[in-house]
Amino acid sequence: MLDGVVLVTGVMAAGKSTVAQALAETLPRAVHVRGDLFRRMIVSGREEYAPGAGDEARAQLRLRYRLSAATADAYAEAGFTAVVQDVVLGEDLRTYVGLVRTRPLYVVVLAPRIEAVAAREAERGKTGYGGAWTIEALDEALHAQTPRIGLWLDTTELTVRRTVEEILAERQRARVL
Repeated sequence: MLDGVVLVTGVMAAGKSTVAQALAETLPRAVHVRGDLFRRMIVSGREEYAPGAGDEARAQLRLRYRLSAATADAYAEAGFTAVVQDVVLGEDLRTYVGLVRTRPLYVVVLAPRIEAVAAREAERGKTGYGGAWTIEALDEALHAQTPRIGLWLDTTELTVRRTVEEILAERQRARVL
């Protein structure tokens, strides 16, 4: 079984929320920490992080990561497995790993192919792409700029259940600390 903290990351529409929830539901004592909630808590003065974002947007993204890591640590300290789900790409992934104090720490990167992300984006009720972000730009950030740490899964052909099974079966490859 998994204990400690599990970070599930990937591009928007990769299936992070669904997989993180399903993974948490398979564990005997677990929570699902949704990183985006910390962004949405900012009622006024919120600056959305987008390509070319300024210092304030970057500071708010770092705050979001610090808050979700601290929340995961608090739940883990209370005996829960904390399954964190957020978009953490590029060198931010290495930074995020450094923010989490709990051991063990697992990183799972969901990396479906671009066409699968586009199909999933078209099917879901919320939209993450458009405007500043494109599927291609985030896919580039994932594959060209994100360090290859943890367990990387091409989930293009995997169901949610099969993805959770892979995470559990390959948990030692997912363990980073």
